[in-house]
Amino acid sequence: MRTEEKQRRQISQTTGEYPRKHLLVAGAVVAVVLLGALLLPGHTAEATRVSMPVDLNLDAKNTSSDVPPKNPEQPWQEIAIRSGDNLSKVFQRVSLSASDVYDIVSNSKDSKQLLKLHPGEKLAVQVNDAGRLQALKHIHNRLETTLYQREDNKFITTHIRREPEIRQNYSSGIITSSMYRAAQSAGLSQNLIMEMANIFGGVIDFVYDVRAGDQFTLFYQENFLDDKKLGNGPILAAQFTNRGETYTAYRYIHPDGSIGYYNKDGLSMRKAFLRAPLDFTRISSGFNLKRLHPVFKTTKPHRGIDYAASRGTPVYAAGDGRVSKAGYSKANGNYIFIKHGSKYVTKYLHLHKRAVRQGQPVKQRQIIGWVGSTGYATGPHLHYEFLVNGVHRNPRTILQKLPKAESIASHEKEAFLEHIDGLQMQLAAYYNHHNLAKANQLSGGSTL
Repeated sequence: MRTEEKQRRQISQTTGEYPRKHLLVAGAVVAVVLLGALLLPGHTAEATRVSMPVDLNLDAKNTSSDVPPKNPEQPWQEIAIRSGDNLSKVFQRVSLSASDVYDIVSNSKDSKQLLKLHPGEKLAVQVNDAGRLQALKHIHNRLETTLYQREDNKFITTHIRREPEIRQNYSSGIITSSMYRAAQSAGLSQNLIMEMANIFGGVIDFVYDVRAGDQFTLFYQENFLDDKKLGNGPILAAQFTNRGETYTAYRYIHPDGSIGYYNKDGLSMRKAFLRAPLDFTRISSGFNLKRLHPVFKTTKPHRGIDYAASRGTPVYAAGDGRVSKAGYSKANGNYIFIKHGSKYVTKYLHLHKRAVRQGQPVKQRQIIGWVGSTGYATGPHLHYEFLVNGVHRNPRTILQKLPKAESIASHEKEAFLEHIDGLQMQLAAYYNHHNLAKANQLSGGSTL
């Protein structure tokens, strides 16, 4: 007992040597250390970020300056590309320096397209707080954009492709004066008009055969983005009534990806030769072996057809073949002769300019030149000739005696018929609705 009492006295004497306030401070330090040990995560602890609402009405003295507020995204500045523009000129217009041009061109693997800017395209730039280029959008069109974003010392490229909404539409018309005017009145674009001519170019001469009262209907796709029309897609089905005979064509994609137009029996609308090597122009002189020559005023055989057209009108190859001759002569002016296999030759005279050379292979409807008035010609026109085994034949009648068009292969016939079944039903539904609307209009009723 005496020993324990002696120890208590020693402890009491020892603690009594420190002031009371020192003991309080030491106790606070120990408490802080213990609290910190409890709050610090160990090896098995999981850190969690908790989002708390912020009172925007706090006084400035209560707001911590250690955490800066999040900066909003810098605005984009859009620039339209002008003729003759390059990247340096565009950057100068938005106060970006030559070093910005160097940075994006040299530090992006896809920057080559920025060296070839085209009018109609747009650029959009985003600048950081230091006034340097932070990001760039190369807007090729409404569907395609390339985005360049700075990350450290390089630019990361992202290709953005938006898919348009595809809708289907019909257009139809009756010809009263010209095919072109009727198609325009029906709301068809230039491309759709030419595509229709391509489809029926093997069975209808749109220059010579079309008559008042002929009619057409197209079933085609339209492309929309953000509810605004971008343009037209392909023609899915088309029908043309010429001189009482109706031709119907259906679009079909083969397993190899090639595309053709065929009638309901699978017979191709594409023939060996076009009915005419020009579109929507008038014929000034037909095939006539006793024609009075317009220049020499003498009777000379006219072994072909003259298509009067404006200078610069494209001239097409009537069929697949190879250019056997291409040159200039005093009488023919600029001319092109095309050999089609061993039997057939087509000739194109008085061209303003040639687009092919001798020995070059050509495809049907490929542009080979442009209408002119070179050689013995009173005005711009195309003189077109058709020879079979070296003998001139009337281009308008000989085509009816040429080989038939190809048909859908037998192993594809079932898939083709299944495909066009839906197109036939849609055309039939359109005609039923169209005819009902006409009947109700005449009777003063309503289609609803």
